[in-house]
Amino acid sequence: MADVPVNPPSSAESDSSADDCDVIVGTQDSASAAKPPAGRSPGGRRTRVRTASTSKASPDTVDPVMRTTHRTIYTAGRPPWYDSLGQLKEAFVIGICGGSASGKTTVARKIIEELDVPWVVHLSMDSFYKNFTDADREVAARNEFNFDHPDAFDFELLTDTLKKLKMGKQVDVPIYNFNTHSRETYKKQLYGANVVIFEGILAFQNYADLLPLMDLKVFVDTDSDIRLARRLRRDISERGRELEGVLKQYNKFVKPAFEHYIAPSMAHADIIVPRGGENEIALNLIVRHVNTQLQQRGFKHRSKLACSHNGGSPPTSLHILENTPQVRGLHTFIRDKDLPRDQFIFYSERLMRLLIEYALSYLPFKDVVVDTPQGKPYEGRMMDTKKVSICGVSILRAGETMEPAISSVVKNVRLGKILIQTNLDTGEPELYYLRLPRNIKDYHVLLMDATVATGAAAMMAIRILLDHDVSEDQIMLLSLLMAESGVHSVAYAFPKVKIVTTAVDRILNDQFHIVPGIGNFGDRFFGTDTDIIVGTAPTPSPLHEL
Repeated sequence: MADVPVNPPSSAESDSSADDCDVIVGTQDSASAAKPPAGRSPGGRRTRVRTASTSKASPDTVDPVMRTTHRTIYTAGRPPWYDSLGQLKEAFVIGICGGSASGKTTVARKIIEELDVPWVVHLSMDSFYKNFTDADREVAARNEFNFDHPDAFDFELLTDTLKKLKMGKQVDVPIYNFNTHSRETYKKQLYGANVVIFEGILAFQNYADLLPLMDLKVFVDTDSDIRLARRLRRDISERGRELEGVLKQYNKFVKPAFEHYIAPSMAHADIIVPRGGENEIALNLIVRHVNTQLQQRGFKHRSKLACSHNGGSPPTSLHILENTPQVRGLHTFIRDKDLPRDQFIFYSERLMRLLIEYALSYLPFKDVVVDTPQGKPYEGRMMDTKKVSICGVSILRAGETMEPAISSVVKNVRLGKILIQTNLDTGEPELYYLRLPRNIKDYHVLLMDATVATGAAAMMAIRILLDHDVSEDQIMLLSLLMAESGVHSVAYAFPKVKIVTTAVDRILNDQFHIVPGIGNFGDRFFGTDTDIIVGTAPTPSPLHEL
């Protein structure tokens, strides 16, 4: 990833007050928090941070975390969360309930370790305690506040967050500070998953809203004496509380709440796990069931895209720049495998500016009259700025080469980035990083990628924009060269997205490369591979274009 011209933030979290939204998709845990460091509140006190996103690496793979002196980069990307038609495939949600200190988190972590999936989100109910008033804090300081009662939780925010995660959307998860009994000003950003593990003492309490979201409900049944011993150790050593206060709270609130609210909810469980994380047989059964369900759902679709929707008339959403002698001449230059890199860049950038200008003609315009220097009126046209705000989003890395072109044509244009790479083991696209302007839903988005072959990366990028509430008819996909199958795949999945390109080639070879094509555009532009042969597959690189 060293050749990627992008400057990610220092962790997978972003400042919610920033103008743009940064998310690094990959292994995320409480140790990677940036503002302030995980486990610390602004005042230096310890903060309980348990909500995390986890990407599991196999023993044969390298460490999925790359740390430098300036930032942490997560190299485990998120695979598609939709099918070959672009339709959402909901995450598999595992709900884990049980009494306080029953071992719910241990069970969740062991399931994550054993699941054969690359991307799992762990959502803890502890993040959704309500903000305390001053009076509530005084009561809590005397160990007289009932943290185990349903009224202590913000079920509305919790339900909304879990719904969005199940749909693959990005969420901002609050971080609760058990010392100040309030939410921190910063939040943890999570972005969907194949599997969502949600755990909490009252996970099964909200019958009407929460339970229907869970595909598998697990109750962790642990002896009450063991739970009390664990709670004493945790509250005294981790939260600095006194023995008398912990016992008082347990007898007055924790035990009655378990008997009144938690134990009866065991009836909703699909699986009951005695002894918690020590019960390896039960955990293995859960893991096998979840893996079977995920295999039946299936997420691999790139090969389907390559051989589907071929032939037939061009879709009405496709717009090709007129093949003038100038355009054909530029293609002749950039398709020449012997063209020096500096000339390849020069002629590619010329073609990019023509493409951007052509794409802008499909945005809303209005009739205007201006006065010329001769004092005469001129009836012309201008972009309707009341209806149109333009944002450019590049699919890294090749798409980023188009940013100078759009910046030279559209004044003060806002830019976003999406990093999508090919998993060389599965051949599937994976999302690694995104940076999108705030309120991107209010923009007309020009989504840029230098070439589109199967359309897998383009479809993932469009799906991301839709997940951020961008209207489909406000998205325009721009590419210098597209394969016919990629055009049909994108157009079939997202018929309202305008597709704008300078040329369409008909053939896609066995390596999913466009023929006759341009070769690997990113390698040729950035000079990272000198052995480029048009129509054949170069040595795969981590940033191979889709």
